[in-house]
Amino acid sequence: MELKIMICLLFISLCLIHPSASAPALNYADALEKSILFFEGQRSGKLPANQRLTWRGHSGLSDGSTYHVDLVGGYYDAGDNVKFGLPMAFTTTMLAWSVIEFGNRMAGQINYARDAVRWGTDYLLKAATAAPDTLYVQVADPNQDHHCWERPEDMDTPRNVYKVTSQNPGSDVASETAAALAAASIVFRRTDPAYSAKLLQTAMKVFDFANRYRGKYSDSLSSVVCPFYCSYSGYDDELLWGASWLYLASRNASYLSYVSSNGYTLGAGDDTYSFSWDDKRPGTKVLLSQGFLRNKIQQLELYKVHSDNYICSLVPGANGFQAQYTPGGLLYKEGDSNLQYVTSATFLLLTYATYLNSDGGSVSCGASKITAPQLISLAKKQVDYILGQNPAKMSYMVGFGERYPLHVHHRGSSIPSVHAHPSHVSCNDGFQYLYSGSPNPNVLVGAVLGGPDGNDGFSDDRNNYQQTEPATYINAPMVGALAFFSGTQKMT
Repeated sequence: MELKIMICLLFISLCLIHPSASAPALNYADALEKSILFFEGQRSGKLPANQRLTWRGHSGLSDGSTYHVDLVGGYYDAGDNVKFGLPMAFTTTMLAWSVIEFGNRMAGQINYARDAVRWGTDYLLKAATAAPDTLYVQVADPNQDHHCWERPEDMDTPRNVYKVTSQNPGSDVASETAAALAAASIVFRRTDPAYSAKLLQTAMKVFDFANRYRGKYSDSLSSVVCPFYCSYSGYDDELLWGASWLYLASRNASYLSYVSSNGYTLGAGDDTYSFSWDDKRPGTKVLLSQGFLRNKIQQLELYKVHSDNYICSLVPGANGFQAQYTPGGLLYKEGDSNLQYVTSATFLLLTYATYLNSDGGSVSCGASKITAPQLISLAKKQVDYILGQNPAKMSYMVGFGERYPLHVHHRGSSIPSVHAHPSHVSCNDGFQYLYSGSPNPNVLVGAVLGGPDGNDGFSDDRNNYQQTEPATYINAPMVGALAFFSGTQKMT
């Protein structure tokens, strides 16, 4: 049986994981630059003088004002004009983690990457410190926003503000916010110590709030967060995730004790196989595994075991393999925005490979062992697929390669810029652009879209939001993955 597994793994490494010899070399450094540039297209608020995506303009400058709170800034999550707190915080955490793990490979892009993190944390700090035992978690009613197709610069739908409190808790979104602030505090520890300290102090307060007043934010705010960003996995995973980041950022033993004492209660023993804005369990296990692999913290050894289980689920032919791949070799989770699962899994593959290399370890999949180079090869296959080495010969990153989608489901990108068309485009007038067969007039450079279906099929149709809509949480893990290969490319 073990021989069969080894033969199968060898076949995979030769046929599935490694790109064909005829495939052209990909410019990962260019893709990295574009993947970070995308976040400038998602900015809300007053744009800075060094804004590079110049077709965008200022927007949401009065967000929060009718509620006597400053909520200007942050990111629009995808192709709409809503600021959703849960995916925004996860995006910020993953951008920060990308810089932490692979910032040394980003070369000239490192400052832009930090800027992308800071645009998120500046907003999250406002949302977390406006009032005691309160976290502002959303701006705009998505039900009304989604009835319009208009540029963020033209928004005239209600900019309602939503919050979680001690009476209406949201442990999931609060813990994710704490994770984002804590992770970012590591990013800025050397370049801006005062800002780093502020981030960490705020993260501690927000996590305490999340832990003391427990509940799902989608129970408190169901009408405006569901079905868009319901907390399907609950809040246990975010509590463990937030505590883990606080331990890494602060090295305060109380957070390690929290993780050790509450881990299994909060889902550490659950081997789930999808890492996303909703479910943090696989990411938490990989994150904590470094404490065992690098620092030999014995109480974290179980996270290495569960990380192995997660990795084994992704590797075709391995004992414990559970994932699905398209005929072209793309990891496939589900039809709507599948690439979000691909980029997050790819990031974990590379991060875990890095941890293993530092320890000289491997992944245990039953009787077989999977090495760090094998994880890197599988991750490379996913990145290369996204960048155009796929059956359709199409890059799913806008603006990268010779062929990429032109009809992106994104309001600001699909309507002529305020600089080219200064007059107001109203809610209903914008729909002519949604249904137009013409390419988007503004290129949302670097946006990774939802991607192809389970048979590698893709329809470049602006109304096909399942495949053509970008999202910040698709791009954020991709930044780290591209930094890894960009650095590798430069060193070879």
